[in-house]
Amino acid sequence: MTDPLSLGDLIDRQIVHHGPMSIATYMGLCLTHPRSGYYSGTDPLGAGGDFITAPEISQMFGELIGFFVVNLWQQLGQPKSFTLLELGPGRGTLMQDALRVAARAEGFLDACHLQLFEANPALRALQRERLGQHSPYWSDEIDAVADDPLIVVANEFFDALPIRQFVRVGDNWHERQVGLIDGRRVLGLSPTPLPAAAMPEAVRNAAAGEVYEANLAAADVMQRLARRIATHTGAVLAIDYGYDRTQTGETLQAVQNHGFADPLAEPGAADLSAHVDFAALGRVARAEGLSVAPVATQRDFLGRLGIVERASALARANPGQSDVLASALHRLTDSGQMGTLFKVLCVHSDGLEPIGFS
Repeated sequence: MTDPLSLGDLIDRQIVHHGPMSIATYMGLCLTHPRSGYYSGTDPLGAGGDFITAPEISQMFGELIGFFVVNLWQQLGQPKSFTLLELGPGRGTLMQDALRVAARAEGFLDACHLQLFEANPALRALQRERLGQHSPYWSDEIDAVADDPLIVVANEFFDALPIRQFVRVGDNWHERQVGLIDGRRVLGLSPTPLPAAAMPEAVRNAAAGEVYEANLAAADVMQRLARRIATHTGAVLAIDYGYDRTQTGETLQAVQNHGFADPLAEPGAADLSAHVDFAALGRVARAEGLSVAPVATQRDFLGRLGIVERASALARANPGQSDVLASALHRLTDSGQMGTLFKVLCVHSDGLEPIGFS
């Protein structure tokens, strides 16, 4: 029996037969190919994986998200039925910590319908193990939720959605593509020019050679969720690395074994991601009638929710863990770590005042 082709071979064959592909198509295949995609295989998180997310650093992160969600539910009038949707729940750590705190609010767990959006079967199994007591259900569609108020939590989700890249050449822009030269995957430019007017106003006058990244998949997700919330009330909380205003910059990266790798070298073997344009997501939400809180840094958001006080309380209760807690606090909030690189966006229905934002 012939061995199945590797994902790299499949991509190369597609390029040979159909021509160069957009970076969005390449990222989509690398991350979600049903047999060989990065998120279709084993658990990529933790010390034994390729990266560590904030919920895995400390329980404090998820606990504060739980406090935030409870406060939103209370502002919504404590509805007897609502959906709590997490996008890309990882191992279920964030939600496990969040619901442990949220359980203290009378009526919250009885009203909460927990929904998880996850493609990785290994991670789904971990989520089922950690969150089974809350009777979660998994959906293959972002907006396949009940006609109830909707609260969405998305931590490091939008950065993994496929982007397109455009490069300024003369008075026009050209899309960057993945092609082949002498059998090797390389980046090149589409010969078809796009006028400057096709780009967002913030980047139209960029200098020659600058790169603009557009995440149409992220915009689609936000639009679909915003439409549900505009009709049924609620909010989306998105935490990710990125920038608070639309700008040029090349941020596509591959991470493998906790280090940077060549995005083109081993399709499906490395995590591919790019910085999130939170201003673009905010514009999509506003267009659907939602309000947008000022984008906050992770440091400021967690600080306003009381992470310093929580760390102190945990250290008093667990003096032997003081150094571990101090290290986690530093990693989550220091400007040289995740504190300012990571941003927090909240879009919401009218009448809500999400805590943690200026």
